[in-house]
Amino acid sequence: MRRAAFLDRDGVINRSWVVDGKPYPPAGPEDLELYDGVGLAISRMKSKGLIVIVVTNQPDIARGTTPRRTVDDIHAMLEQELEIDDIFVCPHDDNDDCDCRKPHPGLIWQAAEKWNIDVGRSFMVGDRWRDMDAGKAAGCTTIFVNRGYAEKQPTGHHFETRSLVEASDLIIEMLEIQGHENWNRKK
Repeated sequence: MRRAAFLDRDGVINRSWVVDGKPYPPAGPEDLELYDGVGLAISRMKSKGLIVIVVTNQPDIARGTTPRRTVDDIHAMLEQELEIDDIFVCPHDDNDDCDCRKPHPGLIWQAAEKWNIDVGRSFMVGDRWRDMDAGKAAGCTTIFVNRGYAEKQPTGHHFETRSLVEASDLIIEMLEIQGHENWNRKK
């Protein structure tokens, strides 16, 4: 089975638009702004044999404030710019009670099935508590990218960084430590 780096989108790969301490996705492709070093960070993880998969909640589709086509256009730009293997999207809102909306691990499980991934030997990188809870529920090593949002903060994650670049450095370091295959299970 293969290993993966599961990445949240907004706040990890691209800048979120923060209003009153709360993050929002870009309104469209014209507002997409990648964080510095993201392309290199993803390339480095791929060079270590990781599959790189984006797992993202996009509830504005269900809310009717962002058309699905706009989200697809943003993802097409990301796939053109970055070495991403796949993107899994939850288009639902909390009231839909689906199993794919993080903090549920459904998107991770879908990707794991499609790509033959051992989630216990994989990583979840995100900037919100929902990402960390989904990663923990799936059995991933969790890395919180702390952007300082004025909202509920995650607990129980394995590591904390300030960017995907720092997270990728940490992941690569762990991959180079012999025996990481069982690290998360022993934690």
